[in-house]
Amino acid sequence: MTKVMYFFATLWCCTRKAHAAEVGVAVAANFTAPMQKIALAFEQATGHKAVLSFGSTDMFYAQIRNGAPFQVLLSADDETPIKLEKDGLGVAGKGLTYATRKTGSVERAVGRGRAQGAVLRSGRFEWRGIANPKLAPYG
Repeated sequence: MTKVMYFFATLWCCTRKAHAAEVGVAVAANFTAPMQKIALAFEQATGHKAVLSFGSTDMFYAQIRNGAPFQVLLSADDETPIKLEKDGLGVAGKGLTYATRKTGSVERAVGRGRAQGAVLRSGRFEWRGIANPKLAPYG
């Protein structure tokens, strides 16, 4: 089963347990566009509505700790759901990875052909950028 179908099944189970026509979903901002499409397909397939809230994972962690009524959290990291589970605010063993990342680099081609990492390996470059992990967990 694909990850998206697994996600639909998990979301559907949440709505069945809640016996509600709506399910509150806290979504990390970096997943906004895909989640909007998934929520539309979910509503068409089940008749249930996913009420989406977009923001930072840290913000959602604080809100959930203070009683925010979310049934699903799509976190930008894997630590926050584990913390919520340890805090007794998540369902044990129900977490799943919905996305993975690969680190890549972009470099200007040197001479003919592609550089294929030669510039980085040589150490002769003018600058490089690394995302702040507090602001961009996918770095």
